[in-house]
Amino acid sequence: MALAGCGAGLAASPAGRAPAPSASPYDLYTHCGIREANVDNRWYVADTPLSDGSGNPPAGWGNPYQAGTITFLSPTRFEFSDSVGHHVTFSVRPGATGPLQICS
Repeated sequence: MALAGCGAGLAASPAGRAPAPSASPYDLYTHCGIREANVDNRWYVADTPLSDGSGNPPAGWGNPYQAGTITFLSPTRFEFSDSVGHHVTFSVRPGATGPLQICS
């Protein structure tokens, strides 16, 4: 199983200022619910996982992917959002080398 998405990070900023958050396009893998994401070969877990109770994405989410954007809030946290109003924050899983669980 591979999670799709593009790399993202913090945008450059003028000298003396903190980096400004920058949104990047991202296709969030949702087939097993909204639980985790892979960005630049780093695994992140949803701060509040979402599902329909049966291991699928909740109503209103695409399956197997939801197109949207990610915006890094810090080097270890980002927010996924999309045009229909979904917002989910993710935090890095230190040392993770793969998904939490592979679903069918």
